[in-house]
This record gives sequence, C-alpha cells and structure tokens, in this order.
Amino acid sequence: MANCRSSYSDPTAQNPSNFASSGCAGVCMMSSKWRDEQHPSFINFISSFLSANSFRLNFVLVAPDFIFNCGGMSISFVFITTWDCHNTAVVFSRIKKLKEQFANFYVVLALPTREQNDSFVRSYFKYGMELGRPTFVPVQDSEMGFEKIIKIAHSRGVCKRQDAISKLKAERRRAVQTMDVFLRVVTSIPLIDNHDANALNQAIGSIEAIAKASKTYILENTDLSAEKAEMIVRFFRDPKLYLSPKIN
Repeated sequence: MANCRSSYSDPTAQNPSNFASSGCAGVCMMSSKWRDEQHPSFINFISSFLSANSFRLNFVLVAPDFIFNCGGMSISFVFITTWDCHNTAVVFSRIKKLKEQFANFYVVLALPTREQNDSFVRSYFKYGMELGRPTFVPVQDSEMGFEKIIKIAHSRGVCKRQDAISKLKAERRRAVQTMDVFLRVVTSIPLIDNHDANALNQAIGSIEAIAKASKTYILENTDLSAEKAEMIVRFFRDPKLYLSPKIN
C-alpha cells in the first residue's frame, strides 16, 4: 500500500491522554475483504492500535469496511486508503447504498496529493452527495485516517453512554419524586406511618391498588395490625376521612 509507512509510531505512545485512559472499550469488526486489499504491515498497525486502546478486533463479512460497537452504539465506516481518480463512480455508488443502510455512517479517505483531493471534490458534487449524509473525513495518510476513525467511534460511544446515564439519573429522580408523593398520601391516613407505607408499597403496590384492597388481603400480605388495616379500608370508602386527609 502506497500510503503505509512502516516507521509510523503508535499515537497512543506520543499522547498520554489517549483513548484507553478514558476507559473506552468496544468491538471493532473489520471487513475481511477490506483487510485482504491492504498491506499486512498496515493491518498489524491497526491491530496493535486497537489493542492499545482496549478494542477487540474481529474479521467478518460486512458491507462497510469497519463497524465499531462502542458505548452501546454502532458506528460504520468506509475507509478508502488509496483514492483512484479514474474509478470514482464505483466508490460513490457504494457509499450511496451504504448510507441508506447504516444510520451512523462515515467515509474516511486518504488524499495525500492535490490531484487526489481535487478529484474527490469534483466527484463529490458530480454524484450529488448531500452535506453530512454521510460525513466525509479527508486525511493525509492511512494511519491518520484510522486514528480519526478511532476518535469518531470513541466520541460517539461516550456521547451515547453519557446520554444513557443522564436518562437513568432522570428516571431515578422521577422514581424518588413518585415515591415521595406516595408516602405523603399514604401517611395522611390516620395511624399509618412511613414503615407502614413502605410495607404497603412493596406488598400491594400503587395507591389505586391499596384503595381496592380488602382488610383481609392487607393483613395477609403485610405486618400491619388489624386496626391499621381497618383504617385503610375505611379511609378509601368513607368520605368523611378521604375528603379531609391530614398531609404530613
């Protein structure tokens, strides 16, 4: 491969704040067809780079050149390491098909010469590509291209993970708020304290379910006394009690 430099050093050794330090890990699926078209030394570089950044590498038959599963997100890439100025139609035809099949799709291409860069720009407009669909990432050489791929996969995975954490925190806040309302309502029943309310929540469930429960059912499924069970049944059936609750 013309762009592969065997003397290229691992970027993670040059930059202390590498991806591995962030705890990022995932799976990289490389197209076996793409692999067979590359120089063995470049595949070795990729394998070492992935290992250094806690990614597991699998060789599979996939339509894109790479699919990364990182942080619960799947990101696909076409990686063009050698731009052929005389074979652009096939390249863009493939890209158009893949962009309809994969939601998170990027095209990384090595354009070391001005002639190749100009050819790409002309072809981009010639074949009517939409801006950002997919995102094209031109680079100077193949090693830089793969580093870009890792950075994109890493950042998308982190964003996905942070979004999931934010949603989980929001759900927890809602659960706490819901439980707080539940306790305020149930402890407004005369004789019922927080322990009783928690016991009712665990054994019976919602306020609606408690309102429908019989005295016998409450006694059989909780440690509440007969007096408290009777009070709960009366509370939800006697307007004199439930129309004027005591909110603690």
